[in-house]
Amino acid sequence: MKPPAVGYARAGNVQEAVAMLVEHGTDATVLAGGQSLVPMLSFRQARPSFLVDINRVAELDFVRDEGASLLLGATARQRDVEMSPVAASAVPVLPELLGHVGHVTNRNRGTVGGSLAHADPAAELPTLVTALGGELLVEGPRGARTVAAEDFFVAPHRTSLGFDELLTAVRLPRLPAGAGMAVQQIARRHGDLALVGVLAAVRLGPDGAIDLVRLAASGVGPVPVRLHAAEAVLTGVPPTTEALDAAADAVAAAVQPPDDVHAPASYRRDMACLLLKRAVGAALRRSEVNA
Repeated sequence: MKPPAVGYARAGNVQEAVAMLVEHGTDATVLAGGQSLVPMLSFRQARPSFLVDINRVAELDFVRDEGASLLLGATARQRDVEMSPVAASAVPVLPELLGHVGHVTNRNRGTVGGSLAHADPAAELPTLVTALGGELLVEGPRGARTVAAEDFFVAPHRTSLGFDELLTAVRLPRLPAGAGMAVQQIARRHGDLALVGVLAAVRLGPDGAIDLVRLAASGVGPVPVRLHAAEAVLTGVPPTTEALDAAADAVAAAVQPPDDVHAPASYRRDMACLLLKRAVGAALRRSEVNA
C-alpha cells in the first residue's frame, strides 16, 4: 500500500517544531529517521494528517559526555552513536546493544529519539534507558521538563509525551568504575525485534558480593520492565547459582509477557529467566575485567 496523503513542513529549530505540533494538534506526527513511521504509514497503521520533519534541527544531533552521564540528542543517528568513542566510554554496552537494532542501513537513518518515542516494548534503547534509570528531556509550549524512564513509557507505542511536546534528548547515567554491562536477546532472525531481551549492569564489591545491579527486560510486558525484585535478590550477596536461581524466580513472578503468534507467554517467561542468568554472568565477567 502507499502512504496516505499528508501535510508536511520542515522545522528549523526546536521552537518551530513545537509551534507546528501546537498548530496541528493531535493530527501531527514527528518525522525523524522514519524507520518505524514510514512503514506504518504505508500499512495505514498510522494516519496523521501532518508531518513535522526535525531532520534539519541541528541542535538535536549530538553525543555529549557530561561526566556523570551521557547525553544523546534526539536526532543522533543510531549508527553514529554505535561508532562513537565518547558513547562507548560512558556507556560501554551501547555499541553491542545498538548492533541488535535492525541492520546497518536502518541504523544509518534511525535516530535515538525516534526509537524512544516509538516506544516498542521489545526495542533495545527503551530497555537500556529503563535499566539505567535514565531520563528523557522534553520540550513543549509550557517549557522544558525531564521525565524518568519508568514514567515515560506507558503502553505499547505510547509515552507520556503530550501531543504538543517534542523529545529532545536522553540522559544515560554513567555507572561507577568496575561495573560490567551485558545484553542478551533471543530473536527469530538477525535484525528482528527481540522476542525477549535482558540488559544487566553488575558490580562486585571488595568482599565478593554484588554491590550494584541494574536489570531490565524487553518483550515481557506492555513496556520495558525494570526488574526491581530480581535486583533486590542479588544486591549484597555473592553471585552464586542459588542467588541467580532466586533472581530468576523473581523475574518469573514479576513479568507479564504477551501470548501472541510470535511466541507463547510461557516461552517468553522461561527465556526471560534464562537470559537474566546469561546477562548477569556476562556482566560479572566484564566487571572482573574492569575491576
